[in-house]
Amino acid sequence: MQKIKDERLQWKNLQNIRVAFAVQTVGIVSILGYDLVTSGMEGMRNNPLWFVFIVTSVVLAYLSINISVDQERTKASPQKSRNRNFGVLFFVAILLSVFTAFLDGSTVISGLIIGLVVLVCGGVPLWYVYLLRKRRQEE
Repeated sequence: MQKIKDERLQWKNLQNIRVAFAVQTVGIVSILGYDLVTSGMEGMRNNPLWFVFIVTSVVLAYLSINISVDQERTKASPQKSRNRNFGVLFFVAILLSVFTAFLDGSTVISGLIIGLVVLVCGGVPLWYVYLLRKRRQEE
């Protein structure tokens, strides 16, 4: 198989991949929706397509972050925005931890776990955006 060198054909190939991805996503969401209706939320989460859907969504989100950072027009300092975003994230994680700990049937340990999960899951994309902005600023 030869590598495509014509830009028009490359663009057409990318459009075809995008359509195939959209059809695949609609199929996965349809199957998961059917499982939700017939088996409930637990049945849907037990389906292996749930894992595929979540992983695909995360990968697509990370790829979109890369594009959105390149499209930014502001020349703000990456360090200032990193510090501000991490401060907001830390505040939200603490609030969620406190509210979770005081719910009926919850413990302080479950509140700490929720807070740490929010901190890690929010911190990884924030750190990735910071690295992208820093690299773009150096170029």
